[in-house]
Amino acid sequence: MPDPTAPDQDLDRVVSALVASLPALHRGLERKVAHEFPHPRLPDGQMALLFLVEEREGITVREAAEALLMKPNNVSALVSQLTDRGLLERRQDTADRRIAHLHPTTTARERLAEARTIKEAHLARALRTLTEGELDALGAALGALTSLNGHLHSPIG
Repeated sequence: MPDPTAPDQDLDRVVSALVASLPALHRGLERKVAHEFPHPRLPDGQMALLFLVEEREGITVREAAEALLMKPNNVSALVSQLTDRGLLERRQDTADRRIAHLHPTTTARERLAEARTIKEAHLARALRTLTEGELDALGAALGALTSLNGHLHSPIG
């Protein structure tokens, strides 16, 4: 007779491994960028906002706050800091002048591309050290990770 707790034990093992490995992977890549990036390092919150604005150009502060799971006033402060640094532009909505749409500057796009290139190069080097089976397993897991990400970033409720 199968053990009814086995699926829960498997889930607990996966949860523990993901909670431990995903932040470590992120930190490892961020350390590589910090070491090689030729520009002043931005705080994580500013970087997260810049990557989001690049991905969803024209996003509003409220939408960015929801996507980043932050308070709108905190995102507004980040927007001001990035605008002062010349990395972000606010453009007023034509229908409602109280709303601003966020756009990365050319400088921001260039720096984000540099950071992404550094991350991708280090990740590619690390992936080349894995076995074919490990690479296949990671490739097969990408869809599940994307789905998991969507569930974690869906509205609370």
